[in-house]
Amino acid sequence: MSGFTLSDLEKIVAERGRASPEESWTAKLLAGGPERAAKKLGEEAVETVIAAVQGDKQALIAESADLLYHLLVVLSSRDVALQDVLSQLEARTARSGLAEKAARKP
Repeated sequence: MSGFTLSDLEKIVAERGRASPEESWTAKLLAGGPERAAKKLGEEAVETVIAAVQGDKQALIAESADLLYHLLVVLSSRDVALQDVLSQLEARTARSGLAEKAARKP
């Protein structure tokens, strides 16, 4: 195990986001605004679903990595910290997923 975490990736996204868009894909995505980053996230989500449906484990791993990276870019584009998302997930673990869904407002 490498010990690499999503928090590590969040730091890398922040660092690369400060670079020149000519030198960094992350900076280029962020320079395009949240809409561009979100569009790319959507593309990666579709590719991840396709890999999962096709049962291609290596493609699923690669596409999942792309998906997580692009999610962190979208969060960064809207100044949302990964910890805020993790806190939301932690709060949801207090009850089952079915109970949590039932408690949501329609």
